[in-house]
Amino acid sequence: MEPLRHDDPPWAGPHALLGRLDADSERAAVPARRFVARSADGDRDLLVLLPRPDADPARWAVEAEAARGLPVPGFLPVTEVGGTAELPWCATPYVPALPLPAALRAHGGPLPEPFVRALGAALARALATAHARGVTHAGLSPAAVLLTIDGPRAGCFGAVRAAGPDGERRDGLPGLDPGCLAPEQAAGGRPRPLGDVYALGAVLAHAATGHTVPERDEIPAPLRALITSCLSRDPAARPQAHQVLALLEPDTRGEPAAGPRPQGAHPATVLDAPPHPATVLDGAPGPGPLPALVVAALARQAARVLAAELPAPASPGHRPPAPAPGSPAPGLPHPTALD
Repeated sequence: MEPLRHDDPPWAGPHALLGRLDADSERAAVPARRFVARSADGDRDLLVLLPRPDADPARWAVEAEAARGLPVPGFLPVTEVGGTAELPWCATPYVPALPLPAALRAHGGPLPEPFVRALGAALARALATAHARGVTHAGLSPAAVLLTIDGPRAGCFGAVRAAGPDGERRDGLPGLDPGCLAPEQAAGGRPRPLGDVYALGAVLAHAATGHTVPERDEIPAPLRALITSCLSRDPAARPQAHQVLALLEPDTRGEPAAGPRPQGAHPATVLDAPPHPATVLDGAPGPGPLPALVVAALARQAARVLAAELPAPASPGHRPPAPAPGSPAPGLPHPTALD
């Protein structure tokens, strides 16, 4: 979690913003400003999303409202929508979560191939469910994928539609990761399910290599054919989400119990246990144990949120001075390099 910036609002409706979820280095590829927040009574922590300053707030608000009415397992649930026409916001209950790029930073590089395979199965299952309901995510990217101990969640629903209307080129628009934007969507085409599959291929490429558009030989051999087919420029050559799931799912079910941990390996923790089936994607298994350094980063984030204090309310008519750029939010410990 990062400190608030000088241009961040201290509140979103009744929720005090405690810190940013995303590092400054990754803001360009995130289609919304994401904050860890706390209700004014101090009883609830939330993840609050606001539009970027360069976004159309009206179009963003439409997609936020659509997300609230979209209970797709595996999509980040939106439980509250509010704000004004100039500054809308939406919120979901907070759980410790790392955007996929932050998880790679915590891990020190690309994630293990078995985890990437299981992550792909979980995301493909969510997309297949949405597509069967006639819904296109239209915003999947590494920054949109949040890793939690209960499995991955796909946020930033509708980012492509919010960034630019159909018929207008979307390549180069702020908040859209160019490596995840299917060519037909970059050209202004209406978002469709096979565009989600392209974005899924880019997400898996990023998880496995650190790049959304890697060289073919960079991709681990067991995933090379699948990721390459998802990233085909011709939509007709891409598999559908349920076909991606069928190719990935056998290795996420019925695996034998893990053998003894190698000497010197990070000891198992309660966070290493697979999540309870009822909490993950329609009862399906989650992506398995998170890498130890990712678990540690989640634990640090949770500790910082617990330690954060609500900012003092401003007196009537008084606006508190903005903090200097890069300074921590009131009551929020300054992050370490590993946060």
